[in-house]
Amino acid sequence: MRLARSGLPVQIAAERTYQRRPTRAQIDRAFAPRVLSIAAGDSVELPNLDPVYHDVFSLSPIKNFDLGRYPKGQSRRVVFDRPGLVNVYCGIHSDMAAFVLVLPHHVFARPDRDGAFALPPLPAGHYTICVWHPDLRGLRREVTVPDRGDVVLELSL
Repeated sequence: MRLARSGLPVQIAAERTYQRRPTRAQIDRAFAPRVLSIAAGDSVELPNLDPVYHDVFSLSPIKNFDLGRYPKGQSRRVVFDRPGLVNVYCGIHSDMAAFVLVLPHHVFARPDRDGAFALPPLPAGHYTICVWHPDLRGLRREVTVPDRGDVVLELSL
């Protein structure tokens, strides 16, 4: 499968990139990564790598939690049971915000700096490609995956 971004083709490798133990670290008083996609039922590790305490929480109706204050070197884990968007914050540092996009499946990818990403192998068929970013409008495109060969899709945000 290939993705054309701004007219320049970028290769999308057909390999499985699903990570069973996703991590969202607290480092430099920020969440890294800011956006994390996972499948419903997955757990996320939230280690504190900063020399200060953090208090990670969410008031989202999809997953409401408060992990309490914890210091550098400690980690907490949260299981996300239902699909939807979960906003995550730090109760000590008001400028810390992040997003967990919980999906009902394992077919998702995070692009690298060049826009390249890998999806798990998909059987031939018709699919909807959805692009989500917290600072940009969403994008949806229909695509048909053939039995073999590349798919070229131009996406522009």
